[in-house]
Amino acid sequence: MNRPEKLAATNKFDAPATGYPVSAPVLSGLFSFLDIFFLILAGALAYKWIVGNPLYMREIYSFAIAFIGLAYFFVGRFAGIYSFAALLNPFRNASKLGVTCLTVFLLLLAIAFTLRISDSYSRIWLYSFTAMAFSFVFAYRLLAAFILSSNVQHGRFNRNVVIFGSGEQASRLIKQLSQGQHNFYRIIGVFDDRQTRTGDLGEGYTISGNMKDLKKLVRQQDVDDVIVALPWNADDRQVGIVQQLRELPCHVHLVSDLVGFRFPNKPSPSHFGNLPMIEVIDSPVSGWGSVLKWLEDRILSSLLLLIFMPVLICIAVAIKLESKGPVLFKQKRYGYNNQIFEIYKFRSMYVEERTPDVTQQATKNDPRITKVGRFIRRTSLDELPQLLNVFLGSMSLVGPRPHAIDHNEEYSVLIDGYFTRHKVKPGITGWAQVNGLRGETDTLEKMEARVEHDTYYCEHWSLLFDVQILIMTAFVGFINKNAY
Repeated sequence: MNRPEKLAATNKFDAPATGYPVSAPVLSGLFSFLDIFFLILAGALAYKWIVGNPLYMREIYSFAIAFIGLAYFFVGRFAGIYSFAALLNPFRNASKLGVTCLTVFLLLLAIAFTLRISDSYSRIWLYSFTAMAFSFVFAYRLLAAFILSSNVQHGRFNRNVVIFGSGEQASRLIKQLSQGQHNFYRIIGVFDDRQTRTGDLGEGYTISGNMKDLKKLVRQQDVDDVIVALPWNADDRQVGIVQQLRELPCHVHLVSDLVGFRFPNKPSPSHFGNLPMIEVIDSPVSGWGSVLKWLEDRILSSLLLLIFMPVLICIAVAIKLESKGPVLFKQKRYGYNNQIFEIYKFRSMYVEERTPDVTQQATKNDPRITKVGRFIRRTSLDELPQLLNVFLGSMSLVGPRPHAIDHNEEYSVLIDGYFTRHKVKPGITGWAQVNGLRGETDTLEKMEARVEHDTYYCEHWSLLFDVQILIMTAFVGFINKNAY
């Protein structure tokens, strides 16, 4: 993933940053898994050295190890050992780790005494398990913190941050972000519509542009967070700004304690430490969501390509036999974050001269459509080559259908919030399509209904929502009377 080399001469950081932006929920989940893994490893090794072969472990010991892992997971969260600060500072939080380990083993002893099965356990095994559990977890956390810090210093886990505002709140925010213990944040621009203050904002930053420039930067670069830093009494202005930022595929936070009550909100992720701000707009697919979406697309597209390979070959042969021209039709479309990509479809029309940059939608009884083309359009089989788009990463199985460039530019002017549909990757099928909103959009009302469904999908994405749409597509998405 390419990071910006340089935004403007007024920015402090010039070096490009590449990699994956650090995410508090992802790190917490990874460390939870690793903690339980090393706890199980400690229990198995202690059993091998004290009792016997762990492959033939007695059930009572297996239950004890399973209980320790489960109890540690919940007690650890209560003790705060999975907070962002605790993960980055294992030495400072060694006491929390120790208390957590001691607590779960005392719980095991208490339950064993209550059930009168304590004599069934080897006391040496239990003491060894306790010591090894703490030692393993503490040691791997030290190593993990070192690796994480090293990657941060090399710019592999930085979060690209944009600040909107140029007053005292912005200056304080810049200072706090720049002087943090771990340099996770790379401020790549400070923007403000009211450029009355053009001097130094501190730490070498000045205003990089207005809201229009901010949107352009987010479209061109990888921006993870936009932080609105305005006076607390400017709540009406902040509402308008948040509405403009809603269409961007990034997290939006407010440094405020008043205007936040006007938005459905949650505390900002703990990777921002104790900074007083709330998150008002979440990136639809981020953290573990992005991992799940990636796995969904890669695994399912690979399987579907294998399953439909005979169908793909038969359609390709039929197209070639009926009319001259290429088997595949390629067209530039707007995709994720309003970026242009090339979409693949089976050619369903005769090859003819057409006006450049003008897309004419297919209509009923369109003479341009071939006999094979009419069938594959009616059954949506012309969309199958887009599985290649999904596999290569420019599309997703589920998402808003991508529109032709000239249509995109036309409707973005006519429909408010149109670009919100570009917060996620475009899909082969989507929430609008399974609700009957596909085919020709010959009226503005039809396009508005489609955009409304696309926006709903972007703001309510989940893996289960994708599964629901895929199942609905299997039943209602292939044959459609509106597809010409």
